This record gives sequence, structure tokens and C-alpha cells, in this order.
Amino acid sequence: MATGRGNTLTGQLAEHLVCAELARRGLIATTFSHNVPTFDVLATDELCRTVPIQVKATTNDSWRTSADRWMTITWDKKQETQTADGHKRLATPDLIWVCVAVGSKRKKDRFFIFTERGLQRIAIRNYRDLLRDCKGHRPKNWESLDCWWDDTDLAKFEDNWQLIIDRLETDKADRALGG
Repeated sequence: MATGRGNTLTGQLAEHLVCAELARRGLIATTFSHNVPTFDVLATDELCRTVPIQVKATTNDSWRTSADRWMTITWDKKQETQTADGHKRLATPDLIWVCVAVGSKRKKDRFFIFTERGLQRIAIRNYRDLLRDCKGHRPKNWESLDCWWDDTDLAKFEDNWQLIIDRLETDKADRALGG
């Protein structure tokens, strides 16, 4: 599914798969169909404690992003090189992300759960490694900001659903429910 429509369907499928997995764990979850810029799913427990979740989908084993979302980049136009200088300040560093590798068949889907801050570290590490390997000059287009991570970068976060449950448990119950 490489088309725009295919990407949209993959994203929708991933959001619903996340909701289904949360339901298996006794949580109520709903998607927002890309209507909220910061998150895609809200998960809630029986005490109305709620956690927003960002979902990213792929049909292979890697996810793409733009490096300048995560770090500052310095350009040397004369040398046609770039340098990854430092972390950008994140507005929501503790936001929970779920990267979904949508399988070609049911039960082949994989889920990786971590915080935005954790993803920033991975993206910066990978981008710096790339720039180091090519001496700051991206081979096809020196101005490219393509940055990615894959399932090997996220292996320790696979099926880390406990992060969401722990986050819910540290939130305060809705007082209207007597919590």
C-alpha cells in the first residue's frame, strides 16, 4: 500500500488495532481519525483515568520521519553537508507512542510502545550515525532530512503495554466517580 489512500488505510488500521489490543487489557479506547494533531487514540480505564497515544504505522519494519522534528540541523551550503547539533525541546516528551508494524495477515501485527522522548533519542542516534557514515553529505540529496527507525531499534519496547497501564495508574481518578 504505497499510495496516499493505502497509507491512510494503513494508519486507520493501526489505530484500530491499538484500540483492540487495549480492549484485550480491559481498557476503553477510541480513535480520533486524524482530527487531533498531537494524538490518535485515547485510552481510559474504569475510573476515567485517560492517556493520549500517538500511533505510527508501517507495512514493513521501518518508520520514517523528518530529522528536524527531533533535532536542530546546521547546514554548510559550501560543503553541501549537514550536522545534527542537538535535541529540540519537545512539547510532549512523555506522550506515549505506539509504532505498529501492520502484518500482511491477521495475528502478524507487531506493537512497540514507548515515550516520545525515547523516540527522539533513537531518531537522533540513527541520524547522527547516518551523517557520520556519509561525512555529513547525504548521498542522493545532501539537503534530505529523511530519518528513520526500524524494529531492531524498538525491540526492547515490543508489546510494552504495561507502560500505558502504569501511566493510567499514576493518573488521578475522576472525582465524579468517587475516586
